[in-house]
Amino acid sequence: MASTSFSFLLLLLLLTVLLCSFTEARDSFACDPKNGATRNFPFCRVSLPIHERAGDLVGRLTLPEKIRLLVNNAIDVPRLGIKGYEWWSEALHGVSDVGPGTKFGGSFPGATSFPQVITTAASFNASLWEEIGREISGTQVVSDEARAMYNGGMAGLTYWSPNVNIFRDPRWGRGQETPGEDPAVAAKYAAAYVRGLQGNAGDRLKVAACCKHYTAYDLDHWNGIDRFHFNARVSKQDLEDTYNVPFKACVVEGNVASVMCSYNQVNGKPTCADPSLLRDTIRGDWKLNGYIVSDCDSVGVFYNDQHYTATPEDAAAIAIKSGLDLDCGPFLAIHTDAAIRLGKLTEADVNGALMNTIAVQMRLGMFDGEPSAHPYGNLGPKDVCTPAHQQLALEAAQQGIVLLQNRGSTLPLSTNRHRTVAVIGPNSDVTTTMIGNYAGVACGYTSPLQGIGRYAKTIHQAGCSRVTCKDDMQFGAAVAAAKQADATVLVMGLDQSIEAEFRDRVHILLPGRQQELVSQVAMASRGPTVLVLMSGGPIDVSFAKNHPHISAIVWVGYPGQAGGAALADVLFGRTNPGGKLPVTWYPQSYLPKAPMTNMAMRPNPTKGYPGRTHRFYTGPVVFPFGHGLSYSTFSHSFAQPPPAAVSVTLSSSAAAGIQAVKNSTTAASGGAVRLNLANCNTQPPLSLHVDVKNTGTMGGSHTVLLFSASPPGPWSPNRRLIAFEKIHVAAAAQERVRFDVHVCKHLAVVDRFGIRRIPLGEHHFHVGDLKHSISLQVDWEDIKSK
Repeated sequence: MASTSFSFLLLLLLLTVLLCSFTEARDSFACDPKNGATRNFPFCRVSLPIHERAGDLVGRLTLPEKIRLLVNNAIDVPRLGIKGYEWWSEALHGVSDVGPGTKFGGSFPGATSFPQVITTAASFNASLWEEIGREISGTQVVSDEARAMYNGGMAGLTYWSPNVNIFRDPRWGRGQETPGEDPAVAAKYAAAYVRGLQGNAGDRLKVAACCKHYTAYDLDHWNGIDRFHFNARVSKQDLEDTYNVPFKACVVEGNVASVMCSYNQVNGKPTCADPSLLRDTIRGDWKLNGYIVSDCDSVGVFYNDQHYTATPEDAAAIAIKSGLDLDCGPFLAIHTDAAIRLGKLTEADVNGALMNTIAVQMRLGMFDGEPSAHPYGNLGPKDVCTPAHQQLALEAAQQGIVLLQNRGSTLPLSTNRHRTVAVIGPNSDVTTTMIGNYAGVACGYTSPLQGIGRYAKTIHQAGCSRVTCKDDMQFGAAVAAAKQADATVLVMGLDQSIEAEFRDRVHILLPGRQQELVSQVAMASRGPTVLVLMSGGPIDVSFAKNHPHISAIVWVGYPGQAGGAALADVLFGRTNPGGKLPVTWYPQSYLPKAPMTNMAMRPNPTKGYPGRTHRFYTGPVVFPFGHGLSYSTFSHSFAQPPPAAVSVTLSSSAAAGIQAVKNSTTAASGGAVRLNLANCNTQPPLSLHVDVKNTGTMGGSHTVLLFSASPPGPWSPNRRLIAFEKIHVAAAAQERVRFDVHVCKHLAVVDRFGIRRIPLGEHHFHVGDLKHSISLQVDWEDIKSK
């Protein structure tokens, strides 16, 4: 009994120490009710509207204090009870320590590391995207872990994620961070992930997300040109219907708290110094409720590297006047005072910027007093790396894996017939490679070798010590292993030494002598050979696709901390693969025709320019956008005949000026009605009901992709993805998917002037092998009669 009592007391003492250490990790906080000097300030009164509180605080600051709050490492203001704050934290696919605002250690040794974004995007599962940011089984994931680490003094609450740039060129080193090449997918991902991070408590924020890098940023360092000096020449048409689409969705649909402007120029102007892009579009047209931040040192870059302004004071002034609220870097802290003294900027301009940043901090509860009393104040180490969070990381990896080829139904492997598996390749036993870039410290790892080892006896040979694979010294041992095994799995591909920030690829083939290793091993393998590719960007593996001894090809992207377990589950059939490629896999021959500096999306046949992405490029591919096989087969059919014709309803003002509308809807405009003349609020959606039948013997998830092809015109994309839905269909069962196609949202296109129009004429819908056409018209006579 005494021993039991002693054990209990010891446990109680230990818990008390842990609790105290966790509590002591918190720094002092603003609006402390025990601080008589500050607790009665109006900015501390939670009952007041945010804008009044922010205005009160800004009004109490001196000019030097204000200036030092314009940068990411904001100073403390002790006389007002305000502590310093580091704005820069990252949570691209889990809490990361890339930014100075977050660190691991002590009670927080790691955080759940989900698959890299390009892999998660391959799931085409919008619910999953939001779950990763927010909810699973009533708990919270990334935002929970972020709040817990903030409570422990190890992280901030402003996370500069997600990256929603369009993966325009296959060589781009940062394409792995994005949801892929399609603006509809990127837009849906952007809004879902932002909602997941920020929560659903109205204007209150759990954490503040940031969509980056605005805009037309997708070149880091290629052929002697880097992002600090690149001027992206972009047409109004491409800006409106491609590059800006996900950012608009972030703000309008996701209600994101921040947007980050990029390093590059767009049409001769730095994005962080362009009032049209920042003040007029993000804050004006899209109504951003939040702050605009520069990519780190962007203001210094457009002065020092791009020489956009004559003086540093001019640079500070134009940045703030254009709509920039926060500088990641020291430039505004150094030069804003002089800009004001020289009359280039006013204190009122600075006040406007601070109102935007401080309002976000107040929406986060940073001026609401005792943090432990907040809705998320009880979160701590117990809420990080939980079993539920790690299970979601596994499920996300499983859903993102893409089966590219499966000749002769080689996969899934059998634990009875394939008892010994040779696991070969430079990525066969990796851990940190699986989490890609902008990652933190994972809770733990399951490598491909470990995952496969759960199903079969393994014979492991790296073949190459690194993905660069510069020699063949280990080829012999790899070949010998393949000869002994019942099956061979080659885990090849890339890592951050090949593709990364500031590291674009020169070619899209396997690096070094990897192809030789694959071919030699495949020729020697006693059993079936499976090629697994770990990469962010596409790889031209035409040789493997056509190799008679390579039976199956699988792409896993960078699958996160549980990547090896997810891969093994797919290889052995515990999981039926259902991922789809979110990017086009081009052949190597595509590259010389499409320099990275050419931002045009549409082809130019007279110049031999092939265009980009599945929307505009119609040339040969290794694997197309949206490609992905399953261990099952699925058929599609329309549940009921869709309508053959739809009439576009015009607004009352347009109907009143019917002749002017008719004149604007001429052959010169491609026979298309300007979107602002349509009555979009009363236009009923066109409902398409698609039955999906699993004609195989294994239940599985299936993504239904709905494409639309517009009537020919100056916009003329090949076809556009307008909607998608992920469903699970049991073997021999059938499920129904309903798509509500909104004429204004889904069928409008963008003309060469950047104006959205609704093309009249035949629109063609494609779902798998299904095709349906509708005629879109305006009933001019009916309008006259009204």
